[in-house]
Amino acid sequence: MKKLFAACVLFCLSLPALAADAHSVQFKTQGDFQYIRDSLESAIEGKGLKINHTNLIAGMLERTGKDLGATKQVFTHGEQFEFCSAALSRTMMEADPHAISMCPYIISVYAMPGDPAIYLSYRKPGPTGNPALQKAFDDIEKLLTEIIQDAL
Repeated sequence: MKKLFAACVLFCLSLPALAADAHSVQFKTQGDFQYIRDSLESAIEGKGLKINHTNLIAGMLERTGKDLGATKQVFTHGEQFEFCSAALSRTMMEADPHAISMCPYIISVYAMPGDPAIYLSYRKPGPTGNPALQKAFDDIEKLLTEIIQDAL
């Protein structure tokens, strides 16, 4: 038991800061945005997954903010990668066809003005009373966390 506890502590200490709330899980790191962004893209593709779309969120907010009269810069950089795992998505939707709204998966990478950190995050699936769906959600979260850890 002591060895297991020690292994868990060492593993947790090796990870960048990890935060979670009701809607997302965030990882925080330091470094060059473009390098971390490219590492994330490679980590997704390294799992054999195809990126369907890249959303350029920071640029979109910058463009549309002017039309809305907004002056606050939300992100210095901000992108989202959309992708899917056929196997995990099928398992999820066999458990509950309404879970289609959880697909595609999205991992965001972003930086904010005045904050030297780079963040990577994904949306957290909500709680469910369906054990098969919960297992699918857990497997998807495991995949998303592994991708981010590979990128860091």
